Amino acid sequence: MTRDARRKIVVGVTGASGAPYAQRLISLLAAHPGVELACVLSTTAEEVWELECGGHPRDLGVRTWGGRDYGAPFASGSAGWHAMAIVPCSMGTAGRIAGGVSESLLTRAADVMLKERRTLVVVPREMPLSTIHLRNLLTLAEAGATVIPAAPGFYGKPAGIADLVDAVVARVLDHLGVEHDLGHRWGEGPR
Repeated sequence: MTRDARRKIVVGVTGASGAPYAQRLISLLAAHPGVELACVLSTTAEEVWELECGGHPRDLGVRTWGGRDYGAPFASGSAGWHAMAIVPCSMGTAGRIAGGVSESLLTRAADVMLKERRTLVVVPREMPLSTIHLRNLLTLAEAGATVIPAAPGFYGKPAGIADLVDAVVARVLDHLGVEHDLGHRWGEGPR
């Protein structure tokens, strides 16, 4: 597969709890031969990543962009990036994107995905959800984003936390258009 044929995906990581979801997603995408990957962090993402995963997203060997580096290729629709997933997505980030406020590279990249009618997957990790949160998520869905709450299913009989993380990451990969073999699908027996 030529470089031009690879699916260009950016993963945004915010400071919401749920960094293990991002860590697993980034690891899988980075190893996928059909994906060109970039990562952008919110201002608090590194702190939460350190707390929940240890280390830094750069430890995964992925090009990581700072919150104000508008020279990133995915900051413009003309660069042709195919998809973005924000994992986890804080409610503050969801609200800024829903309101059209592009005050950082992460929110600008999400805005680009929406305006270009490309794939934007948002994985909120918050509970409970206020009416404001719900309205913002509805606005994102109405604008074309796919909202995948970090709420794993249990029909696959998860054996531990890694299986629960994979259940959410599998759904994200499905919506990013990336093939995977995580877990099993409804109607299939456990692997």
